[in-house]
Amino acid sequence: MTKLERAPTREVRTPVMESNRWDGLTIRPDDIVIATYPKVGTTWTQRIVDLLVFQDPAPRPIMDTSVWLDSRLFAAAEDDLATLEAQTHRRFIKSHLPFDALPVYDTVKYIHVARDGRDAFMSWHNHVLGFTPEMKMKFGQNIMADPALHFMLAAGPPPQTPEDPQEFFQGWIAQAEAEPATGPGANLSYFDFENAYWAERGRKNLLFVHYNDLKADLAGEMARISEFLEIDTPAERLPKLAAAASFEAMKSSGEALLPKIGEHFDHGAKRFLNKGVNGRWRDVLTDADLARYEAVFRRKVSPACADWLENGKAGAGDPRTAAD
Repeated sequence: MTKLERAPTREVRTPVMESNRWDGLTIRPDDIVIATYPKVGTTWTQRIVDLLVFQDPAPRPIMDTSVWLDSRLFAAAEDDLATLEAQTHRRFIKSHLPFDALPVYDTVKYIHVARDGRDAFMSWHNHVLGFTPEMKMKFGQNIMADPALHFMLAAGPPPQTPEDPQEFFQGWIAQAEAEPATGPGANLSYFDFENAYWAERGRKNLLFVHYNDLKADLAGEMARISEFLEIDTPAERLPKLAAAASFEAMKSSGEALLPKIGEHFDHGAKRFLNKGVNGRWRDVLTDADLARYEAVFRRKVSPACADWLENGKAGAGDPRTAAD
């Protein structure tokens, strides 16, 4: 019988997410949760887990097979819960909640994906720049429908996203430099978000995966994920599954994997599955920007966690055995 090991200790309530949506979920013992900061390889990992669960390289609509339960953007909570209840395959649920806002069950498998914060920032800028007018309207509707969030429009509509990523960075890093916000409307910065996972890295049912390692050895990382999920993937099948999980394959199958994404992002799957590369920030951020990043990084994140976030296994090795 599945046991709740740790109840959530943080509530998240924003125009985009509501952690209480998890309260209505009837957990199954073999559930999988893919929990990440935005734009660190979430959709990539959803596709990887999809391929391992179905053992079939055919493209399937990711938003249908892997529900983002804490999102307030795409469906009402009761509709998402009904979709999950009706699923007959092994469920793999997406979340962008910090780990302390999720319930932790002993038999549920949690996969946390990380990426260098500067790369996540660059991908996030492209992401928010692509919101359609309909998506922006949904943000406003969610605020107006939730009295706890009405204060967010007290000064009028939020400013437009700057086209210049270096300008966008100023707001992103300023949030990170501040102390973590709490209460309705609060989002954790990249650093504070990652700390929530690092603090519980010793859990046997929590697997850390890094974007760099997926780039360096996709088949090997898929084998590691398969073993963690206790899925018996035949060695002769793994290369075909890994080929289907490559960025190039996902990009070419974008319309099949994300058939509805054009309702939310201009240029649809082409925008959502953007570059798939690291290091673009080197041509954008100034020395002063990088100094601000490094200062808050070293202040908020432990040395071993910093090594992990920057380098993956090549840095801290296995996070479960890291000293700090």
